Amino acid sequence: MEEKKPPAPGTEGRANPFQALREKLGALPPGPEPPPADPRGPKPVLQRVTVRQERAGRGGRTVTIAEGPGFTGRKLEPIAREAARALGVGARVEGGALVLQGDQRERLAAWLAQRGFQRIGRGN
Repeated sequence: MEEKKPPAPGTEGRANPFQALREKLGALPPGPEPPPADPRGPKPVLQRVTVRQERAGRGGRTVTIAEGPGFTGRKLEPIAREAARALGVGARVEGGALVLQGDQRERLAAWLAQRGFQRIGRGN
């Protein structure tokens, strides 16, 4: 009869549905190497990005919106994820604009400047 391993700390009494699969597969091969980081930092973005606050049509809740030609041709979903993680707020993409929860105008403008956006306008 096969001897069972003791459960990991904090998982006593819970069954792991993937344990049998993990035992069948064994060790997985390493994934692909990530691309090397550019030592010069992010490329500067010269087009304008406007950061503004909006409350209309959102049930009275304040959101911060970043939009403009500086975002043209860029994938905004990864930028939204990074902004949410860096600023500790919810973020999403709506129609070519970055939308963050709460009044984050100054924090978002500073974060975008660190990411290489040079022309950042501040709205209302």
